[in-house]
Amino acid sequence: MTTAALAPPAPSAHYCFIGPNLPSTPRVARDWLVALVRSTGHPQLAEAAQLCTSEVVTNVHVHTRTPQIVVEAEVSDLHVMVKVYDNRPHPLPESGEWRLSEERGRGLDLIDRYADAWGATFYGGRIPTKKAVWFQLTEHERQAA
Repeated sequence: MTTAALAPPAPSAHYCFIGPNLPSTPRVARDWLVALVRSTGHPQLAEAAQLCTSEVVTNVHVHTRTPQIVVEAEVSDLHVMVKVYDNRPHPLPESGEWRLSEERGRGLDLIDRYADAWGATFYGGRIPTKKAVWFQLTEHERQAA
């Protein structure tokens, strides 16, 4: 066994974006996250980060009245974990609960396709007051090395 295998993993870095709940915020948040993943050494995750961030932040804008949209990103050597918070702690629709003829409602299926893992976490105790929809993108090439 080499000493590199015994070394603890590199610490992750945490970043936060806060923007008003406006129609332009999904684009601004998406561009922020793409710049972040590229500048932290994960350019191959940029496309998935762009798509998933756009979908989740757009859902917050369209379906909630939260005054600010908060996006947190945790970046490590192998992955990027993103959480988008809102003040509407209702369960998410099941994957595939949309009709082909509908223009909306396909975002969670896209996240399911592009993210390595995703879900929702509810906050506030027995009667939740907010939730975070999160997704994780993993660098599979680095993981295999």
